[in-house]
Amino acid sequence: MSEFEVNRAREEAKLELLFSRKNEIDDSIYNGIYDRYKNPVLTREMVPLFWKYDMNPSTNPHFMERIGVNAVLNSGAIELNGKYYLVARVEGADRKSFFAVAESDTGIDGFRFWDYPILLDDVCPDETNVYDMRLTQHEDGWIYGVFCSESKDTSVPDLSAAVAAAGIVRTKDLKTWERLPNLVTKRSPQQRNVVLHPEFVDGKYAFYTRPMDSFIDTGSGGGIGFGLADDITHAVVDEEKILSRRKYHQITEAKNGECTVPIKTDKGWIHIAHGVRNTAAGLRYVIYAYATALDDPAKVIAEPGGLLIGPRREERVGDVSNVVFSNGAIVNENNEVFLYYASSDTRVHVATTTLEKLEDYVFNTPADAGRSVLCVRQRCEMIRNNLEYMNQ
Repeated sequence: MSEFEVNRAREEAKLELLFSRKNEIDDSIYNGIYDRYKNPVLTREMVPLFWKYDMNPSTNPHFMERIGVNAVLNSGAIELNGKYYLVARVEGADRKSFFAVAESDTGIDGFRFWDYPILLDDVCPDETNVYDMRLTQHEDGWIYGVFCSESKDTSVPDLSAAVAAAGIVRTKDLKTWERLPNLVTKRSPQQRNVVLHPEFVDGKYAFYTRPMDSFIDTGSGGGIGFGLADDITHAVVDEEKILSRRKYHQITEAKNGECTVPIKTDKGWIHIAHGVRNTAAGLRYVIYAYATALDDPAKVIAEPGGLLIGPRREERVGDVSNVVFSNGAIVNENNEVFLYYASSDTRVHVATTTLEKLEDYVFNTPADAGRSVLCVRQRCEMIRNNLEYMNQ
């Protein structure tokens, strides 16, 4: 066999092994809220070989990567016709990200990418990068993808200075995508982590926003915002009401943003969000939850204290260490919840729970008391109640 044939056969065998392995619950990490799994559901090793290699031995005799892939991360998620789909952010070795659809029968393993990534309409000449798509199956009949559209900030000489906007596309089948104009928020110069609510609110399209003064720093942005737009094809939000606020010495201190499309329950809309705090080792991203009222998705009615998911073990290691981030969740017909999250901007994992458990967690977990002495009193009260019960 030629060098090309040997190398190709080895890499194809490795790929099939990844596709065929069954994912198992990691029993060593338990909190009763959700199950984590031993294996990631998507990694850079799982992209098709013909995305990276010239498969013609005459032009690539050493079977050498021509267009590399660095990471597979933050994935939008949706269930259609009994199958689970992730619209993943794939980052090339050149730092440019793009979107690609991966499909699974189980939602926890066996994800395979479609042959081609998504090629968006080239309607923004200044747009350099796109990433982190949230998928909303809206009651108007369309599936919308809202993502970050990044361009160079030409107003300053700093080469790392960028401008972030919320791009919008829509589809019916995840194959044909229509690009719509970017979201305009009149009070906020930049936007990231924008999510479209799945239902009309007062006859309008509702967006969860993250007001930002600059690309990295939220500045005067107070947290996760909420605003209404009359027309999705030219979406303009005049006012943003802050829902989940940034707070000193809590997990949302530096910044926070909506992760997934809110989940509708009998008690309210459950939101999955990310919170960021600064540490001596850099920014630490975690995932948290809160709830808003069914009749008013801009009104917070429950806010359990602390994080829901934080980076653990090997999840802490990657391109941007000590980070977990989500932008996709699925609730299937059995009320099972699949929460897809990336670790350290490198790979995609899944955590599973049920709607009943998630609702229990959100509405029965005490809120952050705000100060150490109050948090200790809160914990001591639970200990006292537990000891009295256990000693009966």
